[in-house]
Amino acid sequence: MAAGPVFVPFTLPGERITAQGAGERRDLVDVLEASPHRIEPACPHFTVCGGCALQHWDHAPYLAWKVDRLIGTLARERVEAEVLAPFAAAPGTRRRVTLHARRGDRESARLGYKARKSWDLVDIDVCPIAEPAIQAAIPALKRLAARLFEHPKSAPSLHVTLTDTGLDIDITGVEAKSGGLSADARMQLAERAAAADFARVTLSGEVAYMARLPQVRLGPARVSLPPGAFLQATRAAETVMADFVAEAASGATRIADLYSGVGTFTFRLAEIAPTHAADFGAGAVAALSAALSSAPGLKGVTVEARDLVRRPLLAHDLRHTDVAVFDPPRAGAAEQAAELASSKVARVIGVSCNPATFARDARVLIDAGFRLERVLPVDQFLWSPHIELVGVFSR
Repeated sequence: MAAGPVFVPFTLPGERITAQGAGERRDLVDVLEASPHRIEPACPHFTVCGGCALQHWDHAPYLAWKVDRLIGTLARERVEAEVLAPFAAAPGTRRRVTLHARRGDRESARLGYKARKSWDLVDIDVCPIAEPAIQAAIPALKRLAARLFEHPKSAPSLHVTLTDTGLDIDITGVEAKSGGLSADARMQLAERAAAADFARVTLSGEVAYMARLPQVRLGPARVSLPPGAFLQATRAAETVMADFVAEAASGATRIADLYSGVGTFTFRLAEIAPTHAADFGAGAVAALSAALSSAPGLKGVTVEARDLVRRPLLAHDLRHTDVAVFDPPRAGAAEQAAELASSKVARVIGVSCNPATFARDARVLIDAGFRLERVLPVDQFLWSPHIELVGVFSR
């Protein structure tokens, strides 16, 4: 009998099970008494694939557990707020996936996700979280990847994004000789991309094939994406988050959109008030700037390529800003939060994929006199333990 808590994956609260192993993390052997909330998983690869962890849990208690975890994470930093009803992404709506490839034959590579607790590959035929267009393209993606193994150390990853103009695939992890992939491999890569009607294929950002620019609509703008561009994982979650951010920013006279990316929130915010967008990614900033001409009726947008960790916008830079939005990577926005805390900004809207770093940054703002009014939980990484959020601060 273990002295403390034992963690066993693929179990549910209240179940009686048998498990094997030692220490606090063990493996499930059998479910002796199942929870009434246990359901049949949606994917044949579940428990073997290292992606989804919670397909066996009925939706309502699964989502409630996620929200409870979010509330607990905030509480550890003594952060409280009204927590709104969560948004939950549906199956078959994920528009961004990263698929790993391993050598098969000249016509078809093995393609899928990493196995649980292993570097082995689970070769997939379906992926219930992904958009139907991505699932339908799996055979073509396997054919595409088959031409990437000229070097024995190649371990390609295909970063697949569904855009309004088709699939955009950025391939990384391809080892090559000094001259890169051979002319024959590049030609076949392009032929296979054309046969599949992919919009674009890039090799670590370098265009290998392009039929048309991958584009998405962000509010009133049509944005041409740079290779490997970040987008919210689902269209529906992006819409809900952007609408929530815009509603919270209503009445602003000048807005700062920090960690703006390609403009997920920028264009919607600029319909409210003049907006300054800043992001460390030069490609994202260039794409945002280029899209401004496609969005009539904006109040004005200025754009800056800036590393907000090393060079956050200072309180002085924000002296004319009354609303600031920040949407940082998982590491959070500690440096920028400190400047927001010492500024005269009246309202801050934080978007986060990591509740722990959001709670840390929220504590800095609250200690400076802000109040976290409300939090919107966003579950767009379906059947994973992860949950995102948008929080609104004011003072």
